[in-house]
Amino acid sequence: MDAQKLETFMGKLVSDMGGGAMMALVILGEQLGLYRALADGKAVSSDDLAKKVDCNPRLVREWLSAHAAAGYVELEADGRFRLPPEQAMAFANVDSPVYVAGGVSVLASMFHDVDKVAKAMRGNGALAWGDHHPCLFHGTEKFFRPGYAASLVSSWLPALEGVVAKLSTGAKIADVGCGHGASSVILAQAYPKSTIHGFDYHRESIDTAKHRAAEAGVSEQVTFAAATAKTFPGTGYDLVCYFDCLHDMGDPVGAARHAYEALKDDGTILLVEPNAKDELRDNLNPVARLFYAASTFVCTPNSLSQEVGLGLGAQAGEARLRKVFEEAGFTRFRRATETPFNLILEIRK
Repeated sequence: MDAQKLETFMGKLVSDMGGGAMMALVILGEQLGLYRALADGKAVSSDDLAKKVDCNPRLVREWLSAHAAAGYVELEADGRFRLPPEQAMAFANVDSPVYVAGGVSVLASMFHDVDKVAKAMRGNGALAWGDHHPCLFHGTEKFFRPGYAASLVSSWLPALEGVVAKLSTGAKIADVGCGHGASSVILAQAYPKSTIHGFDYHRESIDTAKHRAAEAGVSEQVTFAAATAKTFPGTGYDLVCYFDCLHDMGDPVGAARHAYEALKDDGTILLVEPNAKDELRDNLNPVARLFYAASTFVCTPNSLSQEVGLGLGAQAGEARLRKVFEEAGFTRFRRATETPFNLILEIRK
């Protein structure tokens, strides 16, 4: 036994436990409007903040104290608290590309579903997406939407060969696994001459997507329907998109074959997947830790709940993804661009 190694590990473990506890406080802060009340960057006492949000002052004091200990807010010399502008980008500004406060409820779903995942691990590994706690669905939308809003139109689509020109003049798009429709709405707003058809097998998400499109005023341009990735209707698509969903599918090769048939000969597949290297030893980093954890609870069990049950996982890597599309008949596959969180891949016949 190496006492120093034990001490170092225990320090890391306690730090991780504190981080996990802080995520629950982040959910509270987002739900109660505490971050929005702090967003102006001015120092405030716990009592004054409590009045702003109509919450118990003693609990607000404790919430702020934990945030100060975590470095999430700054403690002023006079005992007041301040949310710096950098932290406000992550916690208070819903239009920020790094806004994460809303998406933290994905982690809450993991705790809600521990018993379900334990049962899956003792059995065939299956747990369908729709059988998770509802906070997963809303959290997933809030987690991914800021990145899509920041990058989809500005950098991802321009990185694809000839796609922006088609979208600008009017293209037919399939958004497969659209969830709550965040990506579909962004596409519609950016390219009003194009039509977007969003598909997801989770009917409750489709209902929410329709509501999102109506809120955004793009209902005439965007349609949503419940369908699987292997059965979605229509042909002649100029662009078929998979946003952070292919690895969740039981039969991604079958899904890719269906897309091959639905796509125009000169059409394009836009595949957005979590950023990962091809070997586990190269994925031992904080981002991969988050994705492997989510994959254990959500992505892989969902795949195992479906036919074939390939179980790619959220860290499949580019080489494995390339193989999926090659087996489906595609011949051109390239990395168009990337972010710290995503690989953006272009696939053609």
